[in-house]
Amino acid sequence: MDFQLSEEHRLIQETARRIAKEKIAPRAAEMDETGEYPHDIFAAFKETGLTGLTIPQQYGGSGAGMLALALAVEEVAKYCCASGLMLLLSALPSQPVMLGGDERQKKLIGEGIASGNMKGAFCLTEPNVGSDAGNLETRAVRDGDDYILNGEKMYISGGTVADYAIAFARTNGTPGPKGISAFIVPTNTPGFKVVGQDRKMGVRGVPTADIVMQDCRVPRENLVGGVEGEGFNHAMLTLNSCRPVVGARGVGLAEGAMTYALEFARNRMAFGKPIAELQAIQFMFADMAIQIEAARMLVYQGAWRVDQGLFGREHAVYLSIAKAHATETAVKVSSDALQILGAQGYMMDHPLERHYRDARQLMIVEGTSQIQRVVISRALLDRQLVYP
Repeated sequence: MDFQLSEEHRLIQETARRIAKEKIAPRAAEMDETGEYPHDIFAAFKETGLTGLTIPQQYGGSGAGMLALALAVEEVAKYCCASGLMLLLSALPSQPVMLGGDERQKKLIGEGIASGNMKGAFCLTEPNVGSDAGNLETRAVRDGDDYILNGEKMYISGGTVADYAIAFARTNGTPGPKGISAFIVPTNTPGFKVVGQDRKMGVRGVPTADIVMQDCRVPRENLVGGVEGEGFNHAMLTLNSCRPVVGARGVGLAEGAMTYALEFARNRMAFGKPIAELQAIQFMFADMAIQIEAARMLVYQGAWRVDQGLFGREHAVYLSIAKAHATETAVKVSSDALQILGAQGYMMDHPLERHYRDARQLMIVEGTSQIQRVVISRALLDRQLVYP
């Protein structure tokens, strides 16, 4: 058992840390205020190869894996959780193809994402279907050599800037997950429309969109893997494999919030001394560190499991534990860090109110904390997670 990062992992971590400090930190507040997608930040990721970390080498990426992506996301999320989401979106809309696509599809999407010449969107959630993804309502009807898609998707991260979407739709009358397929849909396809952009509490630097597909025609060759009915499996494996990276957003955010509050506490005077010398404050920081270190180990272990191919249903429990604990840690630590600053923490002059708003998203996206507990409790009851 080796807890040391490889030289490659350390270099990726250092690259992301440099970008975070030099480019992201000065822009984080502005990105939050304007809600505009930061193309300059994406360009920095592109230039340093961070968009291709999870793409295999034969398709243009570095093949560094999910742990490498988690390390990069952790670094940038210290200053801006939205920037961490930008990096996550190199994996989320490419994983269904990397896991289930044919060679032509893997080459198309892999090279596009790794080079930074394409951005993707993962289109699963619908107005009437959130966590119950197996009952989605979007339809894809075969018409000769094409499929015609009709339906609406909601809360699609990066949907306003995406070049393609992985759209999940029902291809036959079979109810439940077995009737769902996945399609590569270029966003310039007639009938594919962004009809709205959400007004969000946080993570404003990456807009989320409402998308409508109305008689949206795509060729049969855009059916992921060329087989109907495999879409739900592609979606679940993708969500499983990306959960540690969502957790990494939480770990990085918590680290950034604690670090800021700690520096403030060293300089803020009260009762004749820095408040960092007050035991009540010290214990708050100690609790933050305990939670962060536990969350980091769970996230790194989860990402390592994914890189070993251990992200099927029987392994999902560990990925759910990592996601749930790390994202809930982000909420608790950012809340406590804000509390240490008192009224100042509540003001936009400091980044902690933004960290707090951003953190709250993490317990909802890519499987709520409650859904993670469903996965965990099911694993216990099915004896997949056993403590002999």
